[in-house]
Amino acid sequence: MVVTISQAEINPVRALLSNLTWETLEKLDTDLAETGARLTYLDGCLEIMTPLSDAHEEPKNTLGQLLEIYMRVKNIRFYGRGSTTIGTKELGARKEPDESYCLGTRRPVPDLAIEVIVTTGGIDTLEIYRRVGVSEVWFWQDGVISVYCLRSTGYDLVSKSELLPELDLRSLEFYSRMADQYDAVNDFMRSLM
Repeated sequence: MVVTISQAEINPVRALLSNLTWETLEKLDTDLAETGARLTYLDGCLEIMTPLSDAHEEPKNTLGQLLEIYMRVKNIRFYGRGSTTIGTKELGARKEPDESYCLGTRRPVPDLAIEVIVTTGGIDTLEIYRRVGVSEVWFWQDGVISVYCLRSTGYDLVSKSELLPELDLRSLEFYSRMADQYDAVNDFMRSLM
């Protein structure tokens, strides 16, 4: 099967394709590498997201900086993995988190994945993370963080992070919504001292 997608077909937000093999996914990944598109794959379904907007990238970057400041101030050893692709053909799943972190030691699978949501629908992201074995997933949408922790039966929505139990998520949300990133990060850092 040959799939050809032009940039115009995936603008402005996303394309959702079904019945694709892993090999087709890999070919599309190569073909679209220079476009900045992100590919998410689950059991033959492929979501192609166009290059990400400021509405996505700014809160993602701010949230990442805030979280890293928190972990540094609290002397929590972490390894940022960014949007490194996780998943395998054998799992039938693949995803690029917006941000991801290993806590304590560096590992192939992050402990924490963060997703900034500006559009809804599409592929079941939590199912991908469950198959890969990510312990905790945060969704940031409209300035609110939802935390999901992995259990033997799947993910449970919880009220606070189990990886970072002392982190005040409401404070993190507040600073992530500030208009000026520089001020937000500095103000948050001062609040931790």
